[in-house]
Amino acid sequence: MQASSKATYDCINAFFYSDFRDDLKKFNIPTLVVHGTDDQIVPIETTGRAVAKLVPNAKLIEYAGGPHGITDTHKDQLNNDLLEFVKK
Repeated sequence: MQASSKATYDCINAFFYSDFRDDLKKFNIPTLVVHGTDDQIVPIETTGRAVAKLVPNAKLIEYAGGPHGITDTHKDQLNNDLLEFVKK
């Protein structure tokens, strides 16, 4: 809400045209992917699930009905999942 229109556009443009698939395949550290199943901005099938398949040994946690803003709507669950992940 505080970014300029140009900065917001440039950010979206960069994400849209950047292909990180080869980079994701090179990950060699424990990786947690957390995604809401009802994200209307960044659909889970083409992002969260796809990333989890590309990153070796990634753990995917899906929040049923979770929207794009799970950091607000599911913050307690997210904090617990993050803490559990880093304990291992």
